[in-house]
Amino acid sequence: MTLLIGSLTMGLILSLLAFGVLISFRILAFRDLTADGSLTLGGSVAAALLVSGWNPWLATLLAILAGALAGATTGALATKCRINGLLAGILVMTALYSVNLRVMGKSNVPLMDSRTILSSAQQMAKENTKWDIGLWQVPAQDVCVIGLVLLLIAAVGAGMVAFFRTNLGLAMRATGDNSDMIRALGVDVDWMTTLGLAIANGLTAFAGALLVQYQGFADVQMGIGMVVLGFASVIIGETLVGSRVVVFLICGAVMGSVLFRLLVAIALRWGLNPNDLKLVTAVFVLVALVAPDLWKAARKRLSFA
Repeated sequence: MTLLIGSLTMGLILSLLAFGVLISFRILAFRDLTADGSLTLGGSVAAALLVSGWNPWLATLLAILAGALAGATTGALATKCRINGLLAGILVMTALYSVNLRVMGKSNVPLMDSRTILSSAQQMAKENTKWDIGLWQVPAQDVCVIGLVLLLIAAVGAGMVAFFRTNLGLAMRATGDNSDMIRALGVDVDWMTTLGLAIANGLTAFAGALLVQYQGFADVQMGIGMVVLGFASVIIGETLVGSRVVVFLICGAVMGSVLFRLLVAIALRWGLNPNDLKLVTAVFVLVALVAPDLWKAARKRLSFA
């Protein structure tokens, strides 16, 4: 039960990463690999400030701004310096490895007894108190943490829905759909791309900051492969909701992230060697990419039969 609760919490936290990947890959159609570095950047900034005694909410906000700056740098390299978008993301991601080491001062920073957002939520529940949920007894502290994370995810998701219904948000969506058309209408495509990447990587850094506060430490290699995980969550979510409407895409990203973490937890519970975790992740992504097309082809064959 503890493994499932932890996986659920991790899935909810990493849905912020899925939001960021959704904006860059789906909304902007920009192949951004900065996420691997910006997630670690958010975690390292938050950890360094929390260890120094900063307010956890302020530390998290500064972590988000640091991630947004990283995304804006990628956007500037791609739009102003005319560097290939994929290469620009790789350059920033590579540079962020050294930046993260500088921020933390070492490769691993334990939070120890530092006050965090999630520890504040845990204090709302009495120690050793358990709540009955169906057939299981769940520690009240875990319930409070999940509840707080759910509130944060719901607030961010609602904010994204509201933003993409504004003129600015619609222009950003149009930039990804048809940049030539939106440029002809007088919209600054370069600015829209840079702003979108800043928002995407700010959300990714937010995920990193929460992840560090949940697991109790920051590590310089914690972001490796995270962009693949985020992309898998988006693909799984699209398969589940079967729609490209923004509201459903956002809901699907959360569902995909949680389902992905639960699948990994089940695999570990069944005796999966942790060394094979990246291989299993790649298999999940492959299945998520191939399964929708196979399902459509099967339905067409059945309809003609």
